[in-house]
Amino acid sequence: MADTKREIERKYEATPGTRLPDLTRTAGVAAVVDQGTAELDAVYYDTADLRLAAASITLRRRTGGGDEGWHLKLPVAPDVRDEIRAPLSERLPRTLRRLVRARTRGAELTPVMRLLSARRTLLLVDADGAPLAELSRDAVRAERLSGPADGASWDEIEAELADGVDPAFLDRIDKKLRKAGLRPSRSPSKLARALQETGLDAPRTASPEPVNAGDHILAYLREQAEALLAYDPGVRRDLPDAVHQMRVSTRRLRSAFRSYRGILDRAVTDPVGEELKWLAGELGAARDQEVLAERLRERIDALPKPLLLGPVRGRLRVWSAAQGSGARRRAVAALDGKRYLALLRSLDALLADPPLLKAASGPADTVIPRAVLRDWERLAERIGHALALPAGTERDLALHDARKAAKRARYAGEAATPALGKPARRFAKRMKAVQTVLGDHQDSVVARDTLRELAVQAHAAGESAFTWGLLYGQEQRSADARERELPGVWAEASPDEMRRLPGR
Repeated sequence: MADTKREIERKYEATPGTRLPDLTRTAGVAAVVDQGTAELDAVYYDTADLRLAAASITLRRRTGGGDEGWHLKLPVAPDVRDEIRAPLSERLPRTLRRLVRARTRGAELTPVMRLLSARRTLLLVDADGAPLAELSRDAVRAERLSGPADGASWDEIEAELADGVDPAFLDRIDKKLRKAGLRPSRSPSKLARALQETGLDAPRTASPEPVNAGDHILAYLREQAEALLAYDPGVRRDLPDAVHQMRVSTRRLRSAFRSYRGILDRAVTDPVGEELKWLAGELGAARDQEVLAERLRERIDALPKPLLLGPVRGRLRVWSAAQGSGARRRAVAALDGKRYLALLRSLDALLADPPLLKAASGPADTVIPRAVLRDWERLAERIGHALALPAGTERDLALHDARKAAKRARYAGEAATPALGKPARRFAKRMKAVQTVLGDHQDSVVARDTLRELAVQAHAAGESAFTWGLLYGQEQRSADARERELPGVWAEASPDEMRRLPGR
């Protein structure tokens, strides 16, 4: 069993002679309680080529102190990490191994570094005795466990925010410590410093400044591939929005392959794109169910109580739980499968040896707008076709096709923004507005299908189907409103600025 703690902390350089200021003079701090000194022994695990360290991930087995056990730390933001803990055992727990599977790809995790720390802990508390932060002073000794038996030692001070305390409190502590002469640590973690000082630093690829069209698109692809890996643990942990964000990464990658087919050879990108489509579909079941359930809950909550006939909320909860558990299992099963690892390896290979075409060497402000405008023209054709159809199922399907085209055009604009600046940013914003209207229309179409299903179930169980029918009517009106809104939004979705770029 594993549990999670959100770490918000800051590290500072220190020496054995460093003196701490009087922190009771910090606003909100009533007392500083000495918690004594503990001896900590931590062994850090990684692949032979340090894949976890390269991604700023740490995995350790630690004894000593009040939280001994296995700890996996995943970066969230600067100075913020999620620490997933598992009980102390001889073998690495399977729950933690699965959370780094996308990084390790089956490579063996072995001990690479041992850190021995003498930690003195000071607890900063308020007037009620509630903890505000923990200040620890560590004397660290690092021992390299692979290759030459090199070592290093240093002192550092760490300020970690207590649960539920405003992160701004660390700013006040930081001000006091800096005034006393302390400086922020040059390394983001003890392991990073140990690796560097013992000559085992993790390899990090510096991204060169983009020069031509191909450089810009490859930079975007690398960004999305990294995002896909970063959201993998969140999907496995069932974190809010993780499935959505990982799915968006797959779609952005696939859209870039298709939008910029004049820059990247489709003979190479199409097979990878098909696998990305598969992954998005596996993730989509969980995400689509999540969005639909929330939409229906909001509809129900907005109804006056007299209009809620029968166990409406209870039936929705049962439906949502049944759909959600199956969708989540499907998503995690996909991430645990061989096909997913093969996809990741294919992405790595493509980015390591990109299949660039002749146009890739051309100037970005000439080559990239052509691709963006092609996507706009494709969208224009689909919207024109949809609006020409009479209301009904055929028009709903055509609007759904237009929604997919709008999303692709938006992603093309976003990918172009670093190269083209404001014109591409504005274009992407206009495409997003079109996508939003079409997306809400499609959500209404899907919701009506589900509401009909729930009404049938309620009727079969002897319950009133009145409320479900009422909600169906609301969704129909919502869809009609989106269809009326679309022509106006589309009229504002002009690509004029893109057309005025060089070469247009």
